[in-house]
Amino acid sequence: MKKILLSFVLALTLAASAQERKPQTGFDISRNLEVFADIYRQLDMYYVDTLSADTAVRWAIDGMLSEIDPFTIYYPGDDEEELKTMTTGRYAGIGAIIRPYKQEDRAAIEEPYEGSPAQEAGVRAGDVILTIDGKDVKGWPISEVSKNLRGEAGTTFELCVKREGEKKPLAFKITRRQIQTPAVPWYGIVDEEAHVGYLYLSSVTDHCSRDVRYAVTELKQQGMERLIIDLRDNPGGAVVEAVEIVGMFVPRGSLVVSTRGKVESMCHEYRTPAEPIDTVMPLAVLVNGGSASASEIISGALQDLDRAVILGQRTYGKGLVQGIRELPYHGHLKITTARYYIPSGRCIQAYDYRHRTIDGAATTLPDSLTREFHTRLGRPVRDGGGILPDSVLVVDSVPTMVYDLYNSDAFFNYANHFVAAHPSVVAPADFHLTDEDYAAFVDAIAASDFTYNARSVAALNQVRQVARIEGRYEEVQEDFSRLEAKLKANDLRADLERFRSHIQKYLETELVSRYYYQRGALQHQAQNDKAIRKAVETLR
Repeated sequence: MKKILLSFVLALTLAASAQERKPQTGFDISRNLEVFADIYRQLDMYYVDTLSADTAVRWAIDGMLSEIDPFTIYYPGDDEEELKTMTTGRYAGIGAIIRPYKQEDRAAIEEPYEGSPAQEAGVRAGDVILTIDGKDVKGWPISEVSKNLRGEAGTTFELCVKREGEKKPLAFKITRRQIQTPAVPWYGIVDEEAHVGYLYLSSVTDHCSRDVRYAVTELKQQGMERLIIDLRDNPGGAVVEAVEIVGMFVPRGSLVVSTRGKVESMCHEYRTPAEPIDTVMPLAVLVNGGSASASEIISGALQDLDRAVILGQRTYGKGLVQGIRELPYHGHLKITTARYYIPSGRCIQAYDYRHRTIDGAATTLPDSLTREFHTRLGRPVRDGGGILPDSVLVVDSVPTMVYDLYNSDAFFNYANHFVAAHPSVVAPADFHLTDEDYAAFVDAIAASDFTYNARSVAALNQVRQVARIEGRYEEVQEDFSRLEAKLKANDLRADLERFRSHIQKYLETELVSRYYYQRGALQHQAQNDKAIRKAVETLR
């Protein structure tokens, strides 16, 4: 039934290009809507099972929008808060990140935001949630727990948790309030000798430019002469905030980005509106594949204006702009309304969602077919594939065991045990686990039920299957068996030692965040971050 609905609703898509079909007319739209309505009426009357109109039509809407691009999304009235949180970074709740705690089929507090209602009430990372206002949350999905922790600002509820080292459950009265997720969780001087400042911008949400301006001003007062702006894994957000941030470092009136859409009202030029803070201070910007949208406007504009050196990996490549349109019954449609172009004139959109591969994946333009543009000083840059850094840095591979370990209850439990045994630790920049600490960690993991998936064995089985299909398995069967035996010979303690450098980095960050929250974790990570070290070297 779902496929029948989708096949007809997709005919309603208004985003088809002129090359693919003739221009839409009012009759085309009316005819297809009439066909869809009659198909649904027939299904409702004659289909063997009873249909839910809300569910079936939502299937149809989601199916249609998924064919357009992943950024055009329908939000019904009951998802309005999710939309507000995404666009503003604000929501009403307790201000905490939660995670699954599989061992007890519950949710646990991964991190309370510093200064949040949760933190002020005494809730800590590691607390396992037992009840919310008397309702036992055992077995609840994370989304349902989150929904119950959020609510109207000013409302009070009781949160009951279990904590390592406490014999009885702890109960907290918490009053919900508006939460603004921190756009700049930490900034500081990362090289005293060269006077290099650093700030991490986590997202480009409402008023984040104010936080960036405050951080830059504070750092300059501390003697900063060079600045690193970290945009790694920044998913973007508001275009106007990106323009404000670029405007702190380039002359007033500089063109940062222009948007071009089908409707004239969606075509704009965005120029820096205020006097800059500093137009000559050396800048370095860190990016990676998780840097997208408005964060690409910041990095791309600073590159095109020859105002900063960009370091890291090629960015995601999102050159599309979304706007919010109101719908009946309090619904909203986040819809792609334009493409954006940075100062050199290039659009960095990497994916073509209108021409997909046979398996449904969006296509990308080969580098050989991208076009060349030029920065303000004449350096060549290219379109169609995100922002290519001026200095490309190779990312160290992380063993898959580390991911499994970090996401496991065993890792989480050890952190809880460590915090219960150590009421305080040294400052984030000075915190390091001793050999004795790491040995205790190895003992704890070895004594737990932690297991990790050897992806190499799974890949070997796939190759074995291909060999069977090709009729060559018999002649290489013994080789497969020998290789499989070696790959399966995992010694947990030996692997924990083999991957110590990777594991200890994540473990120390987790522990520091328990005492000093997100700002402490970032400060600790900055000490051994190779990209930051390379940026400092470049700026020096």
